[in-house]
Amino acid sequence: METIKLRDEFIKLGQVLKAAGWVEDGVEAKLAIQEGNVTVNGETDTRRGRKLYDGDVVQYEGHEIKIIK
Repeated sequence: METIKLRDEFIKLGQVLKAAGWVEDGVEAKLAIQEGNVTVNGETDTRRGRKLYDGDVVQYEGHEIKIIK
């Protein structure tokens, strides 16, 4: 499982997709999230601005990443 280290208190879901290299830009991230292709902690989330904190796990197209502090 990959990890993303937080620089601040949280990171937004769309930013995680871009930082992980799973999408090329914000538009692609927005579409992937709105289409229900992304899960956070095992549940589908369609909010691009969802705030993710230490311990959250994001899954997209067979990839998984954990947010760490």
